[in-house]
Amino acid sequence: MWDYSDTVKEHFFNPKNARAMDDADAIGDVGSIQCGDALRLTLKVNAESEVIEDAAFQTFGCGSAIASSSVLTEMIKGKTLDEALKVTNQDIASELDGLPPEKMHCSVMGREALQAAVANYRGEVWKDDHEEGALICKCFAVDAVMIEDTVRANNLRTVEDVTNYTKAGGGCSACHEGIEEILTRVLAETGEAFNARASRQKLHASKEKPPVPGKGMSNLERIKRIERVIEMVRPQLQRDRGDVTLVDVDGDTVFINLVGACSGCQMASLTISGIQQQMMEDLGEFVRVVPVPANHAATTGVTA
Repeated sequence: MWDYSDTVKEHFFNPKNARAMDDADAIGDVGSIQCGDALRLTLKVNAESEVIEDAAFQTFGCGSAIASSSVLTEMIKGKTLDEALKVTNQDIASELDGLPPEKMHCSVMGREALQAAVANYRGEVWKDDHEEGALICKCFAVDAVMIEDTVRANNLRTVEDVTNYTKAGGGCSACHEGIEEILTRVLAETGEAFNARASRQKLHASKEKPPVPGKGMSNLERIKRIERVIEMVRPQLQRDRGDVTLVDVDGDTVFINLVGACSGCQMASLTISGIQQQMMEDLGEFVRVVPVPANHAATTGVTA
């Protein structure tokens, strides 16, 4: 389970500006649901001064993606577009009091969404949209241009670093050789040699994962941990006149019921995604969280 700062937790459980903006002047879309992370950043911009008067987001992804998107919208409101473009992914991570290395790609996604939104407002073609870059990682659709830019911007040195910041190489690992070639080329620009041996040793060490938290748990213990996550989330939902209850657990599928203001809310998918991510990190295993109608609870055996 990753160690998140209190600031990350606050922006995850109580995200700022998480909504659709119907009258947006600028829209920036990055990522894809198929790859596990997707972000839409929308801006309201003063036409005369180019000051960002409002910013909102919709994110499909983990808790770090939600927190990064949330804090980004707060950081850029009141800035001009040019001032906002100076915000880096490292600035986003710093504003959150740090992100786990494995989650730095969430801050990169936020930076790219901002660049895409500004380009959209100005009627420009986003120069970093990677359409012309050779596809390196097919699992997460990451191309050479994105990897090169991210290596330069964040002084990355190993394949593991690249995976943490872009997700490239985090799937089947077939692209590791291609990532090494990019690292060799980019580091050579400053006269530095890529240390392939050290990179591979670090990658190998990262794969020697600690024991899975959920391994060996009885079904009762597993359900209790799921219930604990539900109880952690409920106060935040109740503040907005919503609530969530555990309905049933069937294998790796957790059925929940969203009630009150959460029922039919346009941000329900974000709430479900956040609950699912929290459960996976607490259990140390994959689970799928599925919402069910209220009347389903009457026919199942496990309730919160």
